[in-house]
Amino acid sequence: MSTSVIILAAGKGTRMRSLLPKVLQPLAGRPLLAHVIETAKKIQADKILTIFGHGGKQVQQAFSQEQIQWVEQVEQLGTGHAVQMVLPVLAQDGMSLILSGDVPCVSVDTLQRLLDASSKTGIGIVTLTLDDASGYGRIVRDDGKIQAIVEHKDANQQQRQIQEINTGIYCVSNAKLHQWLPKLSNDNAQGEYYLTDIVAMALADGLEIASIQPQQAFEVEGINDRSQLAALERQFQLFQAKQLMQQGVHLIDPARFDLRGELKAGFDVCIDINVIIEGQCEFGDGVEIGAGCIIKNTKIAVGTKVKAYSIFEDAIVGEDAVIGPFARLRPGAVLSNQVHIGNFVEVKNSRVGLGSKANHFTYLGDAEIGENSNIGAGTITCNYDGANKYLTVIGNDAFIGSNSSLVAPVKIGNGATVGAGSVITHDVADQSLAFERAKQMTKENYQRPQKVKK
Repeated sequence: MSTSVIILAAGKGTRMRSLLPKVLQPLAGRPLLAHVIETAKKIQADKILTIFGHGGKQVQQAFSQEQIQWVEQVEQLGTGHAVQMVLPVLAQDGMSLILSGDVPCVSVDTLQRLLDASSKTGIGIVTLTLDDASGYGRIVRDDGKIQAIVEHKDANQQQRQIQEINTGIYCVSNAKLHQWLPKLSNDNAQGEYYLTDIVAMALADGLEIASIQPQQAFEVEGINDRSQLAALERQFQLFQAKQLMQQGVHLIDPARFDLRGELKAGFDVCIDINVIIEGQCEFGDGVEIGAGCIIKNTKIAVGTKVKAYSIFEDAIVGEDAVIGPFARLRPGAVLSNQVHIGNFVEVKNSRVGLGSKANHFTYLGDAEIGENSNIGAGTITCNYDGANKYLTVIGNDAFIGSNSSLVAPVKIGNGATVGAGSVITHDVADQSLAFERAKQMTKENYQRPQKVKK
């Protein structure tokens, strides 16, 4: 049986007080709508139909790489009206999950259970039981079967005691959607077409309304303002943190941890406070991440220790390396095993060989560094001439003295030594010493310039 996913993403989100459409507001580093689309892909939906309206060009551009069929809702006349817009492109058979672009955390498990339950009845909804259901549509049951959804404002005193609510997540037979949606009426105080009316139509047709509840309440929370967005961010982050801890990751404080992507972690990985993990990352057994680090799209091998406040992006780090504190690995940085990269060292588009070290205040850009070489404090590879970039090659067992500038393209041979304070513009042969300094001048009784009194 084919499955379509219909995503309602046309709302303006006035209460967000933002120029950005609501479905593009970020949760865990990605737009709200991106989370919903990703979940739709994970359940292997045959078609993803996304209804856009406010800020439509922005929304479409943000997801231009996705296989999505866009459907415009020019006027926002209610949820029922929004789903009506997809009827011309909706298959006659199969089932459709109806989701909201501002309800980002619904899980694959919840949707799969809803699909399974709804396929037997033709219609199903996700409900939730709350301690305080004020403001929500209530699920009215008789002998355990759903009889109606009553909005809070229309509920009587007895119905307002009901704690089970409608979350707005539906799964409906396409054939029934084609039958029921054209019959929706806007004869109500708001003058809108409500999707909830299809429940009454289903009951009138003698159908039983299937229902399931999510395992986590936050899965069905929607976003209307920035306070709700911030609250959901923390709930989602704590949920992710608990999942990692169940896999054996040691989080010093799960309340001060952010995962904005995916992390594959081995045994006994330890992550200190205020660490942000972005994109696709992988940490091997025994990796330690110090406080305040930001790690993005990076693979770190077994036993490596990353000290506090280091920033990695698109990097690969070998085993038993020691990085930081305050180190920066930029895209293309590839570090072999047992490499040491120390405080205020930046590595970009460079390969650093086994056991080599750059421990202080160094820039390594567009470089290839061999094994067991030492890069002294203040060394820079001068890789850019204002128009083009060039390669610096440093061999095995080389020693680069402090405060050296290596002007690329240049090659420092195996076992070569560069004296401190040198500007190297020519290749240095294996086992050679190279230095380049101006003759030191000394003036006795030198008087420094004095400030002119005004």
